[in-house]
Amino acid sequence: MASKKQPLITSTPDILGGTPVFRGTRVPVQTLIEYLEGGQTIDDFLDGFPTVTREQIIAFLEEAGPSMGSGQAMVRG
Repeated sequence: MASKKQPLITSTPDILGGTPVFRGTRVPVQTLIEYLEGGQTIDDFLDGFPTVTREQIIAFLEEAGPSMGSGQAMVRG
């Protein structure tokens, strides 16, 4: 019996008014994008937001890869 894959990003009105966040946290995905665009590293982000895992970040970047590379990263809930 195959298990259903958990969503990486969630968006519900109860958490930050529906802002897309990393599943299981209150950390907006946009915050990671801003860190990386500002020249900071994944380690810098993890230091500031320990509730997000490196695995979540890597999975997000792999999924968003094409749009991140073009500078048009859009996250929709």
